Amino acid sequence: MSEKRTIRDLTDQGKKVYVFAGSEKVCREFLTLVGNEGFTFGDGVKPTEKHSSDVFAVNDNKTISYVGIVGRTAIGSKVNETGGKEIVKVDFERYISGDDDYNW
Repeated sequence: MSEKRTIRDLTDQGKKVYVFAGSEKVCREFLTLVGNEGFTFGDGVKPTEKHSSDVFAVNDNKTISYVGIVGRTAIGSKVNETGGKEIVKVDFERYISGDDDYNW
């Protein structure tokens, strides 16, 4: 892939996006990237000012959020949509590397 992928590329597709960050290093890279793209948490705090996690919801209004137990249950189920939007589960490390198989 010639151009670096962005998180906005995912949210512009009108889908519900969940991002898996499998390590502290990958999480920090994710939080830095989304911060640079102008995303914030719902409370307006910059992503790099929040604590790490392994799963985030990324919203088309340029906010991100932590995923609680209900969201994690939905992610692990065979549900393919929520609120009328297709669910996309992304392995951030594979996605940002340009791998075409970035589904988590």
